[in-house]
Amino acid sequence: KYRTCRRQMRERSGEADHHEGMSSDDELTPPEVTEFQKSKDNLLEDSRKVFEDVHADFCDIRKILLKFQEWKEKFPDSYCDAYISFCLPKLLNPLIRVQLINWNPLEQNFTELEEMPWFRAIEEFSDAKNVSES
Repeated sequence: KYRTCRRQMRERSGEADHHEGMSSDDELTPPEVTEFQKSKDNLLEDSRKVFEDVHADFCDIRKILLKFQEWKEKFPDSYCDAYISFCLPKLLNPLIRVQLINWNPLEQNFTELEEMPWFRAIEEFSDAKNVSES
């Protein structure tokens, strides 16, 4: 609707410097930018409180994986029977999501996934798992 109106206005005014496909529809107005930033700040503040009443051993991915590694080493049969490799993604999903709330790969100075602490912890756990199996 807005594009059609602007196109008709350009045609009436004889504006020739417009290039099709170069639209300003995606640009936000200053009040919209302010409202978006306020909502984003509120969301980030709320996300910091998600695990505030959880014991530190159960909201740190590295510590959780360490407990599973100990379980695997001490009781390998029980560990295998519990299908832990299928459970870990579901268990870690909320913890990772909270850490990714502010992550935006479209920003210029974003952190690569491989550089994030949770990614390295999972990578180390996977490597330890492979080493112990071999």
